[in-house]
Amino acid sequence: MRIYALTPIHVDDAELARRQARYKALSPPGIEIALHDIGPAAPRALDTEAQIRQSEALVVEGLLAMPAGFDAAMPDCVLDPGVAQLAGELPVPVLGLLRLSLGWSVLTGRVAAAVARNQAIADEIAARAAVYGWSDSLLGVEVLDLDMHAIVDSDRWAGGMGAAVTTLAKAGAGDVINGCSAVDLPDGVELAARVVDPTALALRLIGAGR
Repeated sequence: MRIYALTPIHVDDAELARRQARYKALSPPGIEIALHDIGPAAPRALDTEAQIRQSEALVVEGLLAMPAGFDAAMPDCVLDPGVAQLAGELPVPVLGLLRLSLGWSVLTGRVAAAVARNQAIADEIAARAAVYGWSDSLLGVEVLDLDMHAIVDSDRWAGGMGAAVTTLAKAGAGDVINGCSAVDLPDGVELAARVVDPTALALRLIGAGR
């Protein structure tokens, strides 16, 4: 199964290669992700609601223009830009990392929550859950107050998660979705609740269902 993926922000060649390597490492047998940069017209970070809307419009445009030869399309973003809008608009399924990862918690009866790098992303995760009809299944989204550089600094990201995950666990969360598609946590990190890598879980589910 070949999946055409599109970044939600403009990234340089090194970051594109890092994300592509991450997909290769996480993809189960039979799943191939071909990741493409969205282009220089896109924002370089999702720090505001306006940037999120700009990114979403460009992802929709990019996926509508995707080349033939793929079995599915997927935004490289836990905010699922364009996933709801493109339903039935492409000749292939449009897969969403949040839809799959949060959906698994919903279907298995787990209490889910999430963490996000900033408030704009937190608000959008909550909004996406509402679009999918799962607002009551998302306990909350804690904000980590991290900048873009933390995405590639796994120790710093993990350090910022401790208090947030503890807060969500005390509120009853069993699953905490890590609200970024491109973050690797260091091995051996112990947190108060199960932290879900939305990309890793989504790829496992796609592999199981192909």
